[in-house]
Amino acid sequence: MKAAIWSALAVAVLAVGPASTSAVAQTSAAKPADSTLDERIENRISKDPTLKNYKVDVSVDHAIVTITGAVPTQAARNRATQLATIPGVSRVDNQLIVDASASKSVKGTLGTVGTKTKEGAATAGEKTKEGAAKVGEKTKEGLSKTGEVITDGWITTRVKSKFVGEDLLKGSDINVDTNDHVVTLKGTVLSAAARARAIEQAKEVEGVHRVVDQLTIGPKR
Repeated sequence: MKAAIWSALAVAVLAVGPASTSAVAQTSAAKPADSTLDERIENRISKDPTLKNYKVDVSVDHAIVTITGAVPTQAARNRATQLATIPGVSRVDNQLIVDASASKSVKGTLGTVGTKTKEGAATAGEKTKEGAAKVGEKTKEGLSKTGEVITDGWITTRVKSKFVGEDLLKGSDINVDTNDHVVTLKGTVLSAAARARAIEQAKEVEGVHRVVDQLTIGPKR
């Protein structure tokens, strides 16, 4: 009788064990690491015919994907969002700038989350032609949320990206210039509301100390 009871218990344990293991495995699989998501997205972009030849940077932080860089068309920008929307991603922040003259990148989008943290150093290296002292000052300003050094060029790029797709700014002709983290906006907007929106968007960019408004209201020149 005891032998029969122990046998039944053993069968019950074996039946429950695999199910529990499977449940744990499914839970783990449902939450891929940021580095895994980054690698998958960059791999998709680097193989895509529309984007593989352009400088498109991807970073992932707590399942939130941030895409930066420049592409020649809105269709290419939309394509980047599609490729970044994979299982495990909670949100895609597409900061790509649409620029018809966007230059092609030889290296494409290769890299991992680890290399993203070094991207700021590479940017600083490019700025050495502007003077080592100036680069040093920019480095002291700190890093952005994506691990990049906040330079004047970085700020200009981000301000322009904020204007892309903004309904109030459609038909506007805005020039963005950044010097020592002070952003100057020049050009024309169609209304006072558009002017206020452009200034507001510029102020929201990381690293901006002040926004100088030199915008005029009127038709695009």
